[in-house]
Amino acid sequence: MKRKIDFIYIDSGGGHRAAATALAEVIRQQLRPWDLRLLNIQDLLNSIDFIRKSTGIQFQEVYNIMLRRSWTLGTAQLIPLMHMLIRLLHKEQVRILEQHWKWSRPDMVVSLIPHYNRAFKTALERTWPGTPLVTVLTDIADYPPHFWIERQDQYVICGSNRAAAQARSLGLASEQILQVSGMILNPKFYAPRNLDRDAERIRLGLRPDAPTGLVLFGGEGSMEMVKIARDLNESHPGVQLILLCGRNEVAAQRLRSLSNRAPMFIGGFTSEIPYYMALSDFFIGKAGPGSVSEALAMRLPVIVERNAWTLAHERYNADWIEEQQVGIVVSNFSKVAEAVGEMLKPEVYRHYRDKTAAIRNFAVYEIPALLDKILSGGSQAQKHSPIQMFSPKSYDSVTVLGASS
Repeated sequence: MKRKIDFIYIDSGGGHRAAATALAEVIRQQLRPWDLRLLNIQDLLNSIDFIRKSTGIQFQEVYNIMLRRSWTLGTAQLIPLMHMLIRLLHKEQVRILEQHWKWSRPDMVVSLIPHYNRAFKTALERTWPGTPLVTVLTDIADYPPHFWIERQDQYVICGSNRAAAQARSLGLASEQILQVSGMILNPKFYAPRNLDRDAERIRLGLRPDAPTGLVLFGGEGSMEMVKIARDLNESHPGVQLILLCGRNEVAAQRLRSLSNRAPMFIGGFTSEIPYYMALSDFFIGKAGPGSVSEALAMRLPVIVERNAWTLAHERYNADWIEEQQVGIVVSNFSKVAEAVGEMLKPEVYRHYRDKTAAIRNFAVYEIPALLDKILSGGSQAQKHSPIQMFSPKSYDSVTVLGASS
C-alpha cells in the first residue's frame, strides 16, 4: 500500500504552492511509491475564516492585496497581531484538522506554511500519535516567535545556516533539524535549454546585445515596477528591461503607457520564468526567497530593496544577499539607477556573477530523500536515528541553467 503524505500550502503569495507542486513533481519523477495529497489550508479552515465572513475576502487573499497595492509598511507590527488572531482560533483549527485526519489517515504531514504548525502537531497527536510532522521553510530564515519553527517535537527542513541555528536555539534536537542547500525551485530551473538568446531577445522586441534587466515582484506584481522602469529609461537608455507584472494589470497598463528610450518587454503572470531569466543579465525585485533563489540559480546578480516597506519576514534575505555577495541592496528603489550603473561596471558584474555561480542549490532533489528516511524510521527516527545531511555531490550531473557567461 502506498504511504499517504499530505503537503499543506497556502495561496498567500505564490511561493508556498509553488514549493509544494515542485516538490511533488520531483517525487513523481523519482517514482517514489507515495500517495501525495496537496491541501490548501484555506480550504480546510474556510468555515472558521472570520475575515471572509465579515468582508467576503479570504484570509489568504489579504496578503496578496497588500503586495499588489504595496501596503507593506508596518508588517513588523502586523505579524504579531496576525499571530494572536491565529492562535485565538487554535482550538477550532485543531478540531477541524482532527476531523479531516481521522478519515484520511496520513503517514506523514509536510507543512510548507508558517503560523499553523502548532495546530498541525496538536491535531496529529490527538488523531494518529507518532505520525511525523515535517515543516519545510520556504523562507531563507525564520521570523520568530511563532512564525515557522515552534518548540515542539517535529522535524524542520532548513535552507540556510541561520534557519538551522534558529531551530537549535528553540531546543530542537540536532536529528530533527535537516539542512538542505537552499530554497525549493521548480525542476525547470535545472533543465537544459538550448536557447539562442539573441534571436529570442529580438523576438520579444529587444536588442540582441544590450544589457538586460529582469524586473519581477512575484505573482502579484507591484506599482514599484513603473517607477523603476521610468527611472532606468531616463538614466540608462542603453539598458533594456523585461518586466513581468504577474496578476497586476494596473502596473502593466501603466508600463505600456510610458514613452520609452530603451526597449521594454511587458508580460503578465507566467510559468516560464526560467525562459525570461535566461534572456536576462541581472534581476531587480523584492527580496522574496523564491524570486531571489530563482535568479541565483540562473546566475543573475540581484538588486533588491530593504527598508520599512520591506516585508518584515523578508528583511533578512537582503542581509543574506550581502553576506553571499550576490547583489546590491538599496535603501530605496529611487536609487535603482545608481545601483544598475554600479552593477554593470565590468569588474563589479564579474564579481557578482562569480559569486552567483558558487551557489549550489539542489534542495528540491534533496528533500525527497530526507522524507523517505523519516518515513522509514517513523516516530523513532526523531529520537534514535539521526538523518544524514544530503550531499549535493550526488547531483553534480544535473545541468543548471544560466545566462551567458
